[in-house]
Formats: sequence, structure tokens, C-alpha cells
Amino acid sequence: MGRVYPKKNLGQHFLKDKNIASEIAASLTGEGYKSVLEVGPGMGMLTGYLADRNFPDFRVIELDNESVHYLKENFPHLKEIIRGDFLTLNIDACFSGRLAVIGNFPYNISSQIFFKVLKHKDKIVEVTGMIQKEVAERICASPGSRTYGILSVLLQAYYKTEYLFTVPEYVFSPPPKVKSGVIRLRRNNVISLDCDEKLFFTVVKACFNQRRKTLRNSVRASFDLRREDYRDFGLRPEQLSVDQFVDLTRWIEKNRYYPNE
Repeated sequence: MGRVYPKKNLGQHFLKDKNIASEIAASLTGEGYKSVLEVGPGMGMLTGYLADRNFPDFRVIELDNESVHYLKENFPHLKEIIRGDFLTLNIDACFSGRLAVIGNFPYNISSQIFFKVLKHKDKIVEVTGMIQKEVAERICASPGSRTYGILSVLLQAYYKTEYLFTVPEYVFSPPPKVKSGVIRLRRNNVISLDCDEKLFFTVVKACFNQRRKTLRNSVRASFDLRREDYRDFGLRPEQLSVDQFVDLTRWIEKNRYYPNE
């Protein structure tokens, strides 16, 4: 098989630039894990450089059958090519220890990939991903930024996020209509947040779903409260740090009405 043709329905844009592929592969630190999983290798531009790093356990997961056949022919020494979808992969069954996830992530599911990472935050300790530049900037944004949002808060609660570099459109086949950004996430020392973590996720999403409103209005619309005197209710969600969202979650937990109460 000579090549794989990118499929629009899978959001495939194959990287052509070897220097960029080498730089992405080199961005993995290799610290704190022995397993590496590449998501959506396509024609393996990144795969070869990752294989050269000799990680003890390097595997790839690919949904496209044509790509799977290509990888089997051109990378016969791969330990395993998992045929399937990363979003439905049983990570706990496939990996016994900690791992890193890397890939040129399809734009149309990049946010879903990071929510999957969050579900397995105790096992996935590092992520390097090439995604749409706008999403990459949003993930790494600081409080007060216009791009700071749900993914910013949720990921930064558990990971150190770094925007590494920008990738132009013309190094892909076919070229996307927007630039890409490469980011790296490294697990921080937070074992658990000092609040109900499920409620924390709900609070963050509720606030940013009405990001133009102050916290008083967005929280009031989402939760039945016993009182409305929280000190930061006059702020908008993009003004709150992760720690402030934790504090808000604790306050809501203490002062909300619960069903059947």
C-alpha cells in the first residue's frame, strides 16, 4: 500500500513536515511513565520518530482501516496497533501503569479527547497534542483572558498546560483552513480537589455556559440557593482562578437546596 487518502468524515489532515513531526515527538518528557499511546497516526509521520525514542511500551490506536493496513506494512515492529476509537477505548484494561498520550488530534473531536483524558487523569500523566490553534490557546489561557473557559479551568486543575508552538496550514495534506497549535499537559501534584469534584465540573460548566453574566446570575439560574451573599458573585467566570472555582464549589455545596430536603 503506497499511501492513505485523508478522509473528511474522520477529520484527517496528515502532517507532511518531518521537522515538525520530530519536534512534536521530542516534546514528550518521558518522565513518570513507561507507556506511550499515539492517537490517530494516519500514515505514521509522527510514529517513526516516537518509535525511535524506544519507549518500553509504545502503541498506536487508529480508527481508519486503510491506515491500519498501511501501518502494519510500514511499521512491522510496532508492539500493537489498536484498531478502534480512542474515545471508547478502555484505558484501564489496556494499560496497567501510567502513560502519555500524543497525536495530531482531529479538530472535530479534540475537546472530547481532553475530556476523556480528564476521566483518566490518575493514569494519563502527560499529553502532547496538535490541535486547532484557537482551542490550544483556550486550554492554556490564564484567568482574565477572553479565551479562558471550561477546558482551561478543568484541565489546569489537574495539569500544567504549556503552549509549545504554532503549526502553519501548508504542512498538512489536505491543508486545514486554520492554524494548529501544539500543547503539552503534565500532571500536577493535585491528588483531589478540596471540594466535591463532580459538583466542581458542574459549577464550571454552568458558569461558562452563561459567561457574559455575573456569577450571581449564572449560579442562581443553575442552583437553588439558601443565600446569595457569596463574595465573588459580582465577577464573571473568566475572572476566576481554579482555586476560586474550588472555593465557589464549596460555598454552593454548603448553601444550596437539595432535592427531597
